[in-house]
Amino acid sequence: MLRLDNFRNQSFPLKTKEDWKAKAEESLKGKSIETLKSPTYESIILEPLYSQQDNQKAPDYPGGSDFRRGIDPLGYVTNDWKVAQQISYNSVEDLKEKLHGGVEKGQTALSFEVSEALFESKEALNDVLGDLPSTFPFAVNGKGLQSALLGKLADYEGDSNLVSGYVGNDPVSLFTEEGFIEEDFFKGWMEDINLANLQLPNLRTVLVNTSTYHQGGANAVQELGIAAATGTFYLQKLLEGGMKLENILSKMIFQFSIGSNFFMEMAKLRAARILWDKITKVYGAKAEARGMQISAETSTFTKTAYDHHVNILRAGNEAFAAVVGGVQYLHVTPFDDLTGNSQQSERIARNTQNILKEEAHLRTVVDPAGGSWYVETLTSELAEKAWRYFQQIEANGGMLEVLKSGWLQEEISSVLTQRKQDIFTRKQSIIGTNVYANLSEETALVKEHVTEPYFSLTDSSAINIKAIKNSRLSEPYEELRNKGKVIESKSGSMPQVGLICLGELKQYKPRLDFVRGFLAAGGLKAVDSGPVTSLESVKLFISSQGTKYFCLCSSNDLYGSLGLQMIKVLRNEFPDRIFYLAGLPEKDLQSHWTNEGIRQFIHIKSNCYELLSTILSEMEVGLDEYTKA
Repeated sequence: MLRLDNFRNQSFPLKTKEDWKAKAEESLKGKSIETLKSPTYESIILEPLYSQQDNQKAPDYPGGSDFRRGIDPLGYVTNDWKVAQQISYNSVEDLKEKLHGGVEKGQTALSFEVSEALFESKEALNDVLGDLPSTFPFAVNGKGLQSALLGKLADYEGDSNLVSGYVGNDPVSLFTEEGFIEEDFFKGWMEDINLANLQLPNLRTVLVNTSTYHQGGANAVQELGIAAATGTFYLQKLLEGGMKLENILSKMIFQFSIGSNFFMEMAKLRAARILWDKITKVYGAKAEARGMQISAETSTFTKTAYDHHVNILRAGNEAFAAVVGGVQYLHVTPFDDLTGNSQQSERIARNTQNILKEEAHLRTVVDPAGGSWYVETLTSELAEKAWRYFQQIEANGGMLEVLKSGWLQEEISSVLTQRKQDIFTRKQSIIGTNVYANLSEETALVKEHVTEPYFSLTDSSAINIKAIKNSRLSEPYEELRNKGKVIESKSGSMPQVGLICLGELKQYKPRLDFVRGFLAAGGLKAVDSGPVTSLESVKLFISSQGTKYFCLCSSNDLYGSLGLQMIKVLRNEFPDRIFYLAGLPEKDLQSHWTNEGIRQFIHIKSNCYELLSTILSEMEVGLDEYTKA
């Protein structure tokens, strides 16, 4: 009979990092493990393998030290995050109905867009809140209407001490969106904060909103540096205004948008707490006042108008990262938010959080990412880089000065350009947009979100700055798809490119499939010839098509034996046609193809956006000239 002691005494030989590298390289068939390293937009190199040696920091614990592992010792077990789905509405009655319905189905914070409709009558807000639980906290970005909302809440029919959560405003982020800075505004803003401190003692009112910069394309280091600089700016302003340090910190809350890089976004939230702990410690705050309160929302920067059901997966991934990162409030963007929320999408968004709570059990595990060598190393790297970026902002005069000079806008624009380039070349994939696009999908009309400016340029002290506009990565491709729809409506048929399939199926199919998907990203339909081997059959196919754009698809061998000779004849007989070649020939052969009439090669490193944009623009011009004639 086997004894358990025999198994207890068993041990496995310890493996070193070099052993693991050697094993990995066996599967790479001669390539070095160095080829698996990947750079990020934060200039951090992600390693293929992490070990205990990569994270030499002493073990931390939740609710203590620098708060990287959260601000509560038992995490969500004792302080659950709040489901703060921001409710959009058409009328006060609509808001009341949606708020009450949301509370019944899992909403645990009162979150809504603030509009003038709430102030049309004295009873409007009282009517909305009605019999909602007084223990429910608010989670509201009041923007330019913060002052009015705070006034309404101070007059609310109930105990003002029970009003909790946050009704915040970040004037700097609003100035950044609207394109000017009004420094005199801060005087009135500080008066509102001080008054609310007396009337609504348990409500946070100072918001640091980095979502503006995230939606402009900023990377995680920039977001963190901006959060630290903006937080410091408000902290200093309120101290100068006479508020006590601990009192100010009890009024502050930070808002982040959560993007698609799961581990980076998780580490971003952990690093944010490290930075704020370091800053407030310098100011002399006690440990219990240094914990950062975080409100998060899933990013609109990553969402798409086409194939919008994929947004459910994107939002779920982002929400997961936010929760594991340790947020206190969370809004999940409905999958059809760009084209107009539906009851179904709002329900799915809310239930995403319920699933994370009840089925993924994230509220029952204290800091599930804690101790991960990868996450801990990434957190430390981010915190160090963000601290240096914060110091850079401060060295340049602080948040207002770097916005006035345009330095910060250029920094963010540079990252956005890099992101777009990766999308254009499909180095980064957007499912349903630049890869796996569905041509049969109906036109996606993005709702126009028009908001009146919160501030007016009536004061001569206002300073114009370069605005940071909200953007989405998928927008350029959506514009191509919409341009294709315009061409279709004018011509009566979808814009097409003919694919000349040389040889047998096995010879042309890999490149045929690649080019078909490549073209679909711009709304271009691929019409293939079927297998052709003779020049006459290719001529017949070209003559039968109502397009001037064609692409040869086959193997390299067949290109050499048949394709090059064929293109010489085709170029002479069809001088008005434009030819492309699927694949990238050897460098010494490329000039031969271009000299014989191939305009461009379509391959895995091609700039998909530029190539498709050129074709569609030429089609549009040609159609307009034909219509005029």
